[in-house]
Amino acid sequence: MSDKEFAEQEDIFSQVLRAGRRTYFFDVRETKAGDYYLTITESKKFTHDDGSFHYKKHKIYLYKEDFDTFKEMLNISTDFIINEKGEEVISERHQKDFHRARVEENGEDTERNSTDSFTDINFEDI
Repeated sequence: MSDKEFAEQEDIFSQVLRAGRRTYFFDVRETKAGDYYLTITESKKFTHDDGSFHYKKHKIYLYKEDFDTFKEMLNISTDFIINEKGEEVISERHQKDFHRARVEENGEDTERNSTDSFTDINFEDI
């Protein structure tokens, strides 16, 4: 591999966002024409029963001509979520005491059976 080809593979600028089992990489790279573009990579760790693990990665390539529209759509989408559901994370996967907090909030006195193999879903709430 020539020095020029190696240079094209290098990141110009990088940022890392660690979010639980997910890690997001924001990498600025250079095109063959010498312009910059952004790659956003989501890497998620999966652990097997034997303790070994692997990562699944998903990558988005974002070019300058799409920056304004991408930012606008991202802002509209995130604003919608915050306006509809607020900033508090309510996902059971993100809160280890999710059920206990819901029980305390609703004043319920029933305990969750840890042997349940299904979840009750009310499709009217979706």
